[in-house]
Amino acid sequence: MTSDLRFGLFRGFVIGVSFVGLEPTYPILTGGDVSTSAVRRRQTGLPPEFARLPMRMVRAGTAAQVYAHPRAELTRLTDLGLLHRVATGFYVAVPDDRVGTEWMPGLEAAAAGIAVAAYSADNAVVMGISAARLHGVVPRALATAVVAVPKRHDPIRLADRPAVIRFVVRDTARLDAERIDTELGAVLVTTPEQTVLDLVKRPGLGDAEGEVWAAVEQLYRRCDRGVSAEIAGAQKMKTTLLRLQARLGE
Repeated sequence: MTSDLRFGLFRGFVIGVSFVGLEPTYPILTGGDVSTSAVRRRQTGLPPEFARLPMRMVRAGTAAQVYAHPRAELTRLTDLGLLHRVATGFYVAVPDDRVGTEWMPGLEAAAAGIAVAAYSADNAVVMGISAARLHGVVPRALATAVVAVPKRHDPIRLADRPAVIRFVVRDTARLDAERIDTELGAVLVTTPEQTVLDLVKRPGLGDAEGEVWAAVEQLYRRCDRGVSAEIAGAQKMKTTLLRLQARLGE
């Protein structure tokens, strides 16, 4: 029998197909871009459930349910650019269109993802200056993120940037919150009314006191005065509301 090699183009690849008699062997990729995220995910076997986790956040414990040697596999997937390590024990499944780039999630999204992974999506609420940033009234990037959670947690320093997440123990079920989309998915964030009161009550929380009043003035324009008064009454922040109104000349 004789062997022949045929070439053809398929979606940007040059494919060589070897025929021995009438039996074709497995196609051979001889050119083109073989580094697309879809191809890399198939070749490396990134578990699809990682991308389906809340806010795409993978914990070392989650990996242990999939791999016999989770630490080595997490390192391998991170080296391939399929996972991004945000903090010790916390990794993000990189979005398909960002694989192979220098992508990393925003601080507030990363903080929310870590808190959600630790406490669940209904028990983690981005608050304070971080909420103000997600509402679009703090333009510059910050080095501290603040998240309300039901139980105490030590601050977490991020591994991919000089930043820290601070956790504040609060009754998260009583906070006035709404869901806001981030690059990692939707997360609970305090409403403008709740955020304004929180900022006025604890302006130094989040290490960005210089940003607070400008953010408060912008957010307060969006606030329903009745809702603000209701929250202040229910959460014992009437004095805080009076201080806010006096500052703004109301």
